[in-house]
Amino acid sequence: MARATDNDIATATRGATGGKPARRDGRGATPPNTLLLGAALVAVTAVWGATFPLVKAAVDRVGPYAFNGVRFMLAGAVVAAVALAAGRTLTRDGVRHGVLLGVALFAGYAFQTVGLQYTTASNTGFVTGMFVVFTPLLTGVVLRRRVAAAAWTGVVLATAGLALLSLTASFVPRYGDALVVVCAFAFALHIVGLGLWSPRHDPIALTTVQLLTAGVAHSGVAVVAELGGAPARWDGGVVAVVLLTALVASAAAFWVQTAAQRVIAPTRTAVILTMEPVFAGLFGFVLLGERLTARGWLGCALILAAMLVVELRPGTGPGTTPKPRDAGG
Repeated sequence: MARATDNDIATATRGATGGKPARRDGRGATPPNTLLLGAALVAVTAVWGATFPLVKAAVDRVGPYAFNGVRFMLAGAVVAAVALAAGRTLTRDGVRHGVLLGVALFAGYAFQTVGLQYTTASNTGFVTGMFVVFTPLLTGVVLRRRVAAAAWTGVVLATAGLALLSLTASFVPRYGDALVVVCAFAFALHIVGLGLWSPRHDPIALTTVQLLTAGVAHSGVAVVAELGGAPARWDGGVVAVVLLTALVASAAAFWVQTAAQRVIAPTRTAVILTMEPVFAGLFGFVLLGERLTARGWLGCALILAAMLVVELRPGTGPGTTPKPRDAGG
């Protein structure tokens, strides 16, 4: 789900997360496999989009924190095995940065997964995509860089779209959508953090710390908040979704994104990743029978327009976060 977009996410991973130090703009000749990797990146957004309805169905049977705890611990264990086999390590600062990024990752997925219980998979996908809008704003605040006019335009469009998508007849936002807005903000923090720290550390080792931190945090909250509550039903369907999100939507998807961003510019990558909410809406319709009203479709269109305005205008996208920059269904 996803989280993350651009060199940030690409090389230091989101959600199951991906590695970072990837090449950026101004790379010279385009390698012959660019088209193939671009297609693979579109496939990744389809996987992330598909996970929204699947996770929504899964957390009806098990607690969201228990689900994410197992997901991230499994993904972290897989990436850790790769890191150990390759002899990848981190300094003390690297571990500290990985933990902080893992906390942001935990917050993003916690709010997203809990929010899924109170809104539709389609809404969750579109609202999560607002991290593309939040990222340049946080870059301006955290890194004290001027926020371009296109970013403010994106904020206005996204806010209007969110209002159309989420506000009820009484002009009160849906509880689930409000939680997912916080999720999008957390993912934006993750992207900015990756931009600051991922170039300093080995991406595989940094990803391992992030995933395991998110897994431990979710597991801890599950013990406190979910243990002793309604009995969880870890049936075959839930186990299958855990395996899909941990191994495919996390470890594998971020590996693909990392490889793709070695030859695809950050801005182009971010535009490709805006397909995630589109796939979320499509799979929500196909798998759960969710349908948006005309007002809801207009809201989704405005949110997508906001993402594109932010990413296509020079100097506004995540890829413009100071160098080194690098921030998933």
